[in-house]
Amino acid sequence: MRDHYDFATMKGKKNPYVQHLKEPVTIRLDRDSVDYFKSLSEENNIPYQTLINLYLHDCALNHRKPQVSWTD
Repeated sequence: MRDHYDFATMKGKKNPYVQHLKEPVTIRLDRDSVDYFKSLSEENNIPYQTLINLYLHDCALNHRKPQVSWTD
């Protein structure tokens, strides 16, 4: 790095869109689902929350709807 750069006096700008990138939510998931994504995360070295987000994002992009059938 060049000697004439003085990063101590630089004024950086924060990204104004950072707060809109992700939204913290609380959801309840069954243990089997969490275990499944945790095992995938270990295989791929990706945090399991990121894998869940990627999967849900893919579902939203492709307009996938869950197939749910309730029994009486």
